[in-house]
Amino acid sequence: MTSETSTEVVVEGRAPTPPGGAPAAAPSAGALLVVLVGTFITVLDFFIANVAVPAIKADLGASAAQAQMFVVGYGVAFTAGLITGGRLGDLFGRRRMFTLGMVLFMLASAACSLAPTATVLVVARIAQGAAAALMVPQVLGIIGTVYTGAARDRAFNAYGLVIGLAGVFGQFIGGALITVDIAGLSWRTIFLINVPLCLVSLAFVGRTIPESRGEGGTRLDLVGALLVTASLGIIVFALLEGQESGWPLWVWESLAGAAVLLAVTVWHLRRRAAADRGPLIEPALFKGRVFSVGLTATVVYFLAMGSFFFVLALYLQLGRGLSPLESGSVFLALGAGYFGASVVSSRKAASVTARRVAVGPLTLAIGYAAVALTADRLDTTGHVLWLLPALLVAGLGMGLTTGPLTNLVLGAAVPEHAASASGLLNTAQEGGAAVGVAIAGAVFFPTLADAGGSAGAYPHAFAVTLVPLIVLGLLASALVLAAPGRTARR
Repeated sequence: MTSETSTEVVVEGRAPTPPGGAPAAAPSAGALLVVLVGTFITVLDFFIANVAVPAIKADLGASAAQAQMFVVGYGVAFTAGLITGGRLGDLFGRRRMFTLGMVLFMLASAACSLAPTATVLVVARIAQGAAAALMVPQVLGIIGTVYTGAARDRAFNAYGLVIGLAGVFGQFIGGALITVDIAGLSWRTIFLINVPLCLVSLAFVGRTIPESRGEGGTRLDLVGALLVTASLGIIVFALLEGQESGWPLWVWESLAGAAVLLAVTVWHLRRRAAADRGPLIEPALFKGRVFSVGLTATVVYFLAMGSFFFVLALYLQLGRGLSPLESGSVFLALGAGYFGASVVSSRKAASVTARRVAVGPLTLAIGYAAVALTADRLDTTGHVLWLLPALLVAGLGMGLTTGPLTNLVLGAAVPEHAASASGLLNTAQEGGAAVGVAIAGAVFFPTLADAGGSAGAYPHAFAVTLVPLIVLGLLASALVLAAPGRTARR
């Protein structure tokens, strides 16, 4: 895959760059920094709320269902809207949609921080997730059109680094903010902090990011948008609620209905593509083996990655009695491994092969196995510091995978559909993480209940839950090997 692209790049006050040419404006580090701030805060808010749920529940008198919706509502809205958000960037401008998404995200974050009741907070979190779905898919589209060659490879790896750091450090940042309790705001600071970050970023958007659009189609595929959003929303919501509700009949009926909707969606997209009417998702994206297999590997990898944060937090706080800040501090070992491996991956971005990428999820599986064995052996008496070496290995696996796998998938995408491809990739990442939580919960909670549900049962339940995550890591590695090719695009 070469760096030549037929994506139209429009810079205000200048003529569009011809296909295959250099960007109309020389890219700067500022453009990357601005879009990565948007990525960081949206991913952070997916994880940070987990730490704050007990404090929110106590302060607002929330029910158990409302407490779950603080997390699920954001995740469902985020995941379900990503593909539509990507297509809106293709049609109306990625910088414009990124800016609009960040403004709405800032306003929704302010609403979350000021929420007087649990119901208002749930609505604000759903709005926050929808705004994130508009903003995030533009990031990879902007990177793919602003940067070329080795600079693009490094930018994709920086994107992967930021996603991992936001997920890994989300627990620590949330715990620290709640513990410090700035101005007596307690949990409200985890949302309020987004406001100044957004304001600073918005001040630099127009100065650093050129406008760009994708070719093909002049109108939004509204039917496709509704079908895709409904299908993904139903799937994610049913899986997350199912494990909490004990998998009642309505969950299986919802999943069956979503499968029918997906079939209708595929038929609609193919029909619209055949008529050259600009489908929401271009079927041509899946003709490439590297893209389709790499996208599948991304789903599998994030099933294993996102769910690990969830069960590790439960084990540390409820099983080992650590405070949110102490629990978040243990996550720093993951962050150290992730950061170190990401730096190495970034330096070798232009020469990474699929075989080298496959080492990442394999290392992740090895790290998970070491964590499981250590936790089971420590039981409730051994010091949690013994977990740090195994967590470091798991972090290395994450760092060796996230950025390079992103590069592999987008490097194989049809360039004129950059934002749509990034929307699909973001959906694979966020949807995989959300569904992974449901999978982990379906193993963790029954195992915990069978062992009596006491604090002493947590180490064993945690270790057992890691078994399917280990399998997922090995599967992701095998899938990457099935998509041979270089990630570098010269």
